[in-house]
Amino acid sequence: MKPFEGLEVWFVSGSQDLYGEEALRHVAENAGRIAAALDDAPTVPVRIVNRPVVTSPESIRAVCLEATASSACVGVIAWMHTFSPARMWIGGLQTLQKPLLHLHTQFNRDLPWGEIDMDFMNLNQSAHGDREFGFVETRIRRSRKTVVGHWNDPYVADRIAAWVRAACAWREAHRLRVARFGDNMRQVAVTEGDKVEAQIRLGVAVDGYGVVDLVDAVRAVPDAVVDGLLDAYDLEYDVAPDLRPDGSRRSELAEAARIEAGLRSFLERGGFGAFTDTFEDLDGLVQLPGIAVQRLMADGFGFGAEGDWKTAVMVRLVKVMAAGLAGGTSFMEDYTYHLDPDGPKVLGAHMLEVCPTIAGDRPSCEIHPLSIGGRSDPVRLVFTASPGPALAAALVDLGGRFRIVANEVDVVDPDEPLPRLPVARAVWRPRPDLRTAAEAWLVAGGSHHTVLTQALGPEPLADLAEMAGLEFLLVDAETRMPAFRKELRWNQAYYHLAGGL
Repeated sequence: MKPFEGLEVWFVSGSQDLYGEEALRHVAENAGRIAAALDDAPTVPVRIVNRPVVTSPESIRAVCLEATASSACVGVIAWMHTFSPARMWIGGLQTLQKPLLHLHTQFNRDLPWGEIDMDFMNLNQSAHGDREFGFVETRIRRSRKTVVGHWNDPYVADRIAAWVRAACAWREAHRLRVARFGDNMRQVAVTEGDKVEAQIRLGVAVDGYGVVDLVDAVRAVPDAVVDGLLDAYDLEYDVAPDLRPDGSRRSELAEAARIEAGLRSFLERGGFGAFTDTFEDLDGLVQLPGIAVQRLMADGFGFGAEGDWKTAVMVRLVKVMAAGLAGGTSFMEDYTYHLDPDGPKVLGAHMLEVCPTIAGDRPSCEIHPLSIGGRSDPVRLVFTASPGPALAAALVDLGGRFRIVANEVDVVDPDEPLPRLPVARAVWRPRPDLRTAAEAWLVAGGSHHTVLTQALGPEPLADLAEMAGLEFLLVDAETRMPAFRKELRWNQAYYHLAGGL
């Protein structure tokens, strides 16, 4: 079963009537074999559906309109088996409102040197048929991803798979509703943003609610539901003695469970895939939601603290892209540094809300004071993230446009135990090094809130940015600050001009 059950990508092959029925029959057969091989590729997370070969402006426009209207189709792969005059494609490409991938391949891997004749040459013309197609894509400024290589090469399937995951996130973005309980943290800049522009660019709808609406949902939770969650906590986590059934603070764990149940019911009833809250606006909530947020994130909800709806969106979209892959995804914050010259590192954490999908061991369920918020001590899950390669990414509003900034990192074990740190955490080494990565992040305007994922590399995020027309900046092992600063300046000019004067 594919991770995105019910979703599909359409494989559309281009040709023309010039070559006759026999040649078109071979085109159709070969296209079917390629589509089937991609469909069988273990890394490709949706069905690849072969569509009839298109040979005219009318058939091209029809399949593009059909793809746009299909709720199951998340994108189109186009391939020119033969020469397909690209003026035929202009109308279709201009009507297509789904992501596009241009696959530059050919059916045969090797040339049959001793058997090549003009029939072979006429049939296998991808080398210049795709160039004709690529010219028109560029001429009409059609956003797309281009993948080059033989269709049976795992490299090709992997690059298509990354694009497919981005296409599924693009679909999710246009369906995503974010519930924002209260406003953002007062006087904070980076958590602000243009929600209208976000809906224009990404399709995301961000709606505000008073915390009293959440409080009503929490108070309506039946005691039996609370008891069921308490049983789940006891089973899934190492519960601190004072929170166990006979512990002195069991009632506070019950209150945390009631908050989780109420929050979940509110989100599910409203069709929300992500949410925010803020410790400055808790109204009648007894605790700041801690374990509730962590468990909801583990189930796929996006979250951003202090009203940070942009990070909530990113957490949700990255979780969608990561479906079926090993490794977790969490809301995160660069909290403090270890600046030892022999091994500088970042300690990432937050007050409460780090997703247990990144945990390297069984989380413990604990209750500790929180020095801000003015409410009772909140319950939270405490753990350390598992080591391995990861990606930290942020969506930032630059005023008039958005930018995605990403940094490849390596999560590591802490140098020493952290017995007095009462929150979940991750320790990592940024690539290429902390000094360069932090400088690049700062000059790019990256936020202090991020999404940390151990499931994805940068390619799906870059593909998503291309689909949305957003700037994408990657800080990796090859980053050097002089070139990075130039990229920022060039991008500033490009996006200013691309937006129109």
